[in-house]
Amino acid sequence: MAPGERVDLTDGAGLLAECEVVAARPGSGELDLAVLARRTEPEPRCLVTVVQAIVKGDGGELAAELMTEVGVDTIVPWAAERSVARWRPGREAKALGRWRTTAREAAKQSRRSRFPLVTAQARTADVLERVRQAALAVAVDPAADTALAAVALPAAGEIVVVVGPEGGISPRERADLTAAGAATARLGPTILRGSTAGAVAAALVLSRCGRWP
Repeated sequence: MAPGERVDLTDGAGLLAECEVVAARPGSGELDLAVLARRTEPEPRCLVTVVQAIVKGDGGELAAELMTEVGVDTIVPWAAERSVARWRPGREAKALGRWRTTAREAAKQSRRSRFPLVTAQARTADVLERVRQAALAVAVDPAADTALAAVALPAAGEIVVVVGPEGGISPRERADLTAAGAATARLGPTILRGSTAGAVAAALVLSRCGRWP
């Protein structure tokens, strides 16, 4: 970077400083910056959480990247019944670290002042409890009668979207989620991969709850 270029600094929790490069020292990688403006972005009234089933390969990291760029507030990795990939004991920390690193880098690239929280791996029981506490919970289901774009959204509170793995949410999980208070909804006329469905679902919600003015 060179003098005169813009740089934003953030703590990832809403505090943002708009700066300009005054001097650059290539050998050290350091910059001298002048702060042009400083502001704190408040927490949104509607918070969007995506419970993302663990998918195989690098699909989980792709999901974390896309959801972060879209604006998801919390990402919950979920060991779903039909998840082919599993975070085994001893490997969970490494896998979770990759999701968190991906989300952090995506947040910087997309210039977010609030970085998403990537929680520890959740069991189905943990997901059901989150659904019970949510202002609205929706499980993505390609066979659902209702479109997500038609679901009434709350004015405030946590909106939880549950996304299954490539094989979809199992019948038992669907029944448990429904009993816990989750609605089911489809995204559109096509079937999306488990790694992309969360970002699309979040975009539909964010565009309707005032987060994308």
